[in-house]
Amino acid sequence: MKTSIRNKLIVLLLLITILPFGTSIIITYFYTKETLKDQVVQENSNLLYQGKVNLENYINELDGLTLSLYNNPDFLNFIKAPNKENNYTTIETMKNVVQTILYAEDTIKGVQINFANENKVISASRRTTVVFSDRRNRSNQKAFTKAQNSPFNMYIEPSEAKDVGSSPMITIHRALTNIPSSEVLAYISLEISPRKIIDLSQNLYNSDTEEFYIISSNGDLIYRSNNEPTNVKPKWIEKIQEADQEKGTLEWKDDSFNGVMMYDQMESSTGGWFLVKRVPNMTLYESALNVTKINIMFGVIGLCLVVLSTLFVSFKITSPLRILVQTIQEVEKGNMKVQFKSLGNDEIGVLGDRFKQMIEKINHLINREYRLEIENKTNQLKVLQSQINPHFLYNALQSIGTIALKNKVPQVYSLITYLSKIMRYGMDMEEDIVPLHKEISYTRAFLLLQKERFGENLEHLIEVSKEVEEVLVPKMILQPIIENYFKHGFDIREGIGQINLSCQKEGSQLLIQIKDNGVGVSESRLKEIYQNFQEGNLKRNGEQTNIGLKNVYVRLKLYYGKVATLQLNNHKEGGLLVTMRLPISVEGGKNEGNHNR
Repeated sequence: MKTSIRNKLIVLLLLITILPFGTSIIITYFYTKETLKDQVVQENSNLLYQGKVNLENYINELDGLTLSLYNNPDFLNFIKAPNKENNYTTIETMKNVVQTILYAEDTIKGVQINFANENKVISASRRTTVVFSDRRNRSNQKAFTKAQNSPFNMYIEPSEAKDVGSSPMITIHRALTNIPSSEVLAYISLEISPRKIIDLSQNLYNSDTEEFYIISSNGDLIYRSNNEPTNVKPKWIEKIQEADQEKGTLEWKDDSFNGVMMYDQMESSTGGWFLVKRVPNMTLYESALNVTKINIMFGVIGLCLVVLSTLFVSFKITSPLRILVQTIQEVEKGNMKVQFKSLGNDEIGVLGDRFKQMIEKINHLINREYRLEIENKTNQLKVLQSQINPHFLYNALQSIGTIALKNKVPQVYSLITYLSKIMRYGMDMEEDIVPLHKEISYTRAFLLLQKERFGENLEHLIEVSKEVEEVLVPKMILQPIIENYFKHGFDIREGIGQINLSCQKEGSQLLIQIKDNGVGVSESRLKEIYQNFQEGNLKRNGEQTNIGLKNVYVRLKLYYGKVATLQLNNHKEGGLLVTMRLPISVEGGKNEGNHNR
């Protein structure tokens, strides 16, 4: 992992794709979960509110039947003094009142009127006619008391179910008072079938996944959707009763239920019942889970594509790098002839092509240095072969110069000094690259010797700019060109022989010009010389020719490559103009590898 770019790249690409994608799925799940939860809670709250309104309207209708008795003066007179007006007409009126209430709603199964101060009861049911009795039902006394104490003079009492699995009956008790006083004259009780309440409740929940309860203000179960009998009041009922708000939500978790409960309380005038709907978390978050499963499914597909793409990209990028690494290892072992196919047109492909060019350039530099070393060794060998004990020769020249001074012949001493300087410079094998001023000093000594030889028939001029005196140049590149003038152009000149040498800076190059007044060189001869330069041919008609020019040309190319130039031109005034351009920034052969060949 620490040394492999491929492994790092694979891990990095996987991390930057899996982490955001996985985080997105998790965030989407929780966001969808909470959103759907809020949506379900809101929808069920609205549904409970509508159910509450429907139940309140139904209870108000039933309660209105009992309140209608206040509009019947015969009924009120009878309950105020039942013994005084006990005639046939009054009894028939009472029967009609009771039967009217009994058959006003299909859900009313029985009507009972209990007189407050007398043991008289009027009752009727769907199975019997109106019955007048002198035996008061004392079992309802608690319910009557609650109705009397209620600010609405009404109490709704759930009764026990008669059969297992059936819903309990509901009884509405109302205390009839002697208005405007609060004296209770009688109690009317309506026994109600829960069928209508059941019908209204079934529209408020899904029986397969949800639970619905109607609970009285006292915590008694009026209706429950699961019809499972229980002997202990559940704890969640107490939590709802203790709530400060009339409606809200409550998260609940126990052995039998884990989810959210929504509740809404009816008005106190209609009984103050709680409508409670319980939705398990499995149902509540089912949609969120389905959405998450779909996201995960597409996520897995996308992840597989990402992994495949990651592997493809990683191998596509790192395979060329591995080839480059293997090639570099081969080069380290000394194999400079390694080859590999193109790595493409992208940045890595360009890197591979540049590496190839670098290897080729290194090979060329090695060959060039090898050739240069051979050339230098050859020159050294020639010089060694041509010299006869340099130290003996220097000492002999020094002795001759001393004798010349003693005999007062300073001209001889000067000539010997110039010759000694020339021989020392030429025989010094330690330097291949020298500052320009050394090369100029050597050339000046050579020209002074020629001046002594030819006297007034030779004139020379050397002009060197100070800013180029320290520029490093190959050793002995001027003397062979100047000597060429004395070999081929001096004897056939007209007038006094002239040779001019100028060295100056031209941009980033050193410009060296050697101009003479000889006869010049014919065009065919110039073409032949350039051809000899290119072909490396140093012989013509079996004899060596232009060895000096060729030596200078070859050495310039070895040191500088194509950066250096050597040009021969005939000028208008007559004679030959030799022009050399060398790079100033290249310090001899130390940095020659920086230039094209």
